[in-house]
Amino acid sequence: MPHEVRHEPDIAVLLPCYNEEPTIAEVVRRFREALPSAAIYVYDNNSRDLTALRARAAGATVIREPRQGKGNVVRRMFADIEADIYLMADGDGTYAPEDAPQLINTLLTERCDMVVGTRRGVTDDAGRSGHAFGNRIFNSLYKRLFGSDFTDIFSGYRVFTRRFVKSFPAVSGGFEIETEMSVHASQLKLPVSEIALDYGRRPEGSSSKLSTYRDGARILWMFAMLMKETQPLRFFGAFAVFFLGASLFLMTPVLIEFAETGLVPRMPTWVLSVGLLLLSMLSVVTGLILDSVSRGRAEQKRIFYLSMPSGRVERRERVAEQTALKPSPGKTPRAA
Repeated sequence: MPHEVRHEPDIAVLLPCYNEEPTIAEVVRRFREALPSAAIYVYDNNSRDLTALRARAAGATVIREPRQGKGNVVRRMFADIEADIYLMADGDGTYAPEDAPQLINTLLTERCDMVVGTRRGVTDDAGRSGHAFGNRIFNSLYKRLFGSDFTDIFSGYRVFTRRFVKSFPAVSGGFEIETEMSVHASQLKLPVSEIALDYGRRPEGSSSKLSTYRDGARILWMFAMLMKETQPLRFFGAFAVFFLGASLFLMTPVLIEFAETGLVPRMPTWVLSVGLLLLSMLSVVTGLILDSVSRGRAEQKRIFYLSMPSGRVERRERVAEQTALKPSPGKTPRAA
């Protein structure tokens, strides 16, 4: 009778930080209490204060990432760290470390690849009216463009499987990295889940790194680029409809006049309308071609995702089971 083999998953807590000296020590301490067996990594993104020193003194492993931007930090973290479960949060104390076990339990029990801790009430008051308005607009826009898998695409409190982390391309450089994660999961139709959690306030002395207009513009640009990459027919189809509408608007009076008089006195308008019609046709053809390319890329990404083990927990259990059933050297299995 083979012995039952148990193995606790390796958990890595990832904390990207930039000038979080007032809060990072307390955040690390609380994560150590909530997840005693987890390894805690703080990635210092060129902080000008004592963030790295406070984190190291609190017991975290500190790594410096010189490329500025949260996306660059996430790309580095996902490449560096080996674990079964990855938990990502911010170092500003707005996410409660005490909620981490609930996120991880949901990941394991529902067999998801990503669980997002949505910020309860963030669209009502995210600290500034501009942020609250932007959250409402961008979350609504995401649902229209990419699907209704997520209700808070900007939440930085997330738990991932190893399979998600190692198959995620992470091309963004800044705060739009959370949007890219959500689109990656929606495109590949990965199993995901959400849990509504309380969202705290920054303590006194800690300031937000977000710029309402600059980061809003970058996120909007990222929406456009991700739509071009994942839904090119829809993206270029919008241009085709615009060019076609403009062409018909300019072309119709010229055609009516030609039908009545047999003359085309406004030749520049006619040439422009025909040019717009050709642009519309070119946009449709471009969208059709790139749609086939996008589908092929999505299939390859899905195949690569499936080729990754979902976690070393299941793999070790299978290896242990096979080892227990394998006969010892020099002995032949007994016939039934």
